[in-house]
Amino acid sequence: MYYYNMETEDIGYNLATEQYLMNNKDFDEPILLFYYQKPCIIVGRNQNTLEEINQDYVAKHNIQVTRRLSGGGAVYDDLGNVSFSFVVDRDDERFGDFKAFTKPIVDALKEMGAASIKVSGRNDILVNGRKFSGNAMYVKDNKMFSHGTLMYDVDQSVIAHALNVPKDKIASKGIKSVRSRVTNLKPYLKPEYQNLTIAEFRDAILRKVYGVDDLAKVADKAYHLTDDDKKQIQKLYDNYYNNWDWVYGTSPEFTVKRRQHFDSGTIDARVLVEKGHIKQVTFFGDFFGEKYAVDLAKKLKDVRYDQPSLRKALAHVNVGDYFAGITLDEFVQFLG
Repeated sequence: MYYYNMETEDIGYNLATEQYLMNNKDFDEPILLFYYQKPCIIVGRNQNTLEEINQDYVAKHNIQVTRRLSGGGAVYDDLGNVSFSFVVDRDDERFGDFKAFTKPIVDALKEMGAASIKVSGRNDILVNGRKFSGNAMYVKDNKMFSHGTLMYDVDQSVIAHALNVPKDKIASKGIKSVRSRVTNLKPYLKPEYQNLTIAEFRDAILRKVYGVDDLAKVADKAYHLTDDDKKQIQKLYDNYYNNWDWVYGTSPEFTVKRRQHFDSGTIDARVLVEKGHIKQVTFFGDFFGEKYAVDLAKKLKDVRYDQPSLRKALAHVNVGDYFAGITLDEFVQFLG
């Protein structure tokens, strides 16, 4: 088995690398990938991104959001998490068999002291009954990968905020995440593994997987990206993982219900969103305005459903003409 330790801390570039190596390289053995990244949220392929994230919190804390190729639910990563991926030739009998794919990692972690680890349910790995790893698979043509997370020392206080959609009532056909009680793996490991950097933690697992005390002994198994590899990966990054249309625009059609009481009255908005753009807005409430709210709704048709786009679309509109006493910032905060 080969291995490759990704060099960036950008989740989009790391996922692009994974996709590229699966689709464009023919290895004579499986390859094990490891990667870690700055704070980010990765939503599953079939999810409604806006239904999974707390937009205000994510924007305020500069948390990157992207979509992956595989299914499953949304996950939060930071530099206290390391992800792994096994890229192999396709085998229909193994698709969905997370226990088989994760066995080398599970065995390594048990050797490192986490004796109570077990693969549970469909795609989780637990320690002492609490989840520290979620896994997903993707298959294309004659290749597939199985990838997962390993929460070593993740800031769990962020998870409850970043993956909690507040007050909105969203109805969609997207696959919704199932929230589980999560924990970090660090406290369950032997003392010598409890104060590692994330790179040291990754390398400790690699040594256990290969059964060596020094990775130099398996240097011939390490893959290195070529300049051409990097160019192709950059294209995937630009076309998918750093592309608004891929991250948000591929979400299934959904409806958002917003209701808020202002000093000048209550506004109840119903927003129909398709491919990340507003298709229809209907306003109800006991608000006052010199102009009809239905005319403002027309100005929002086909606008991207995010706060910067809403603000830009209404930059030259006096929102107070339609909703007395309400400013542009208040309205964008309310609707977006």
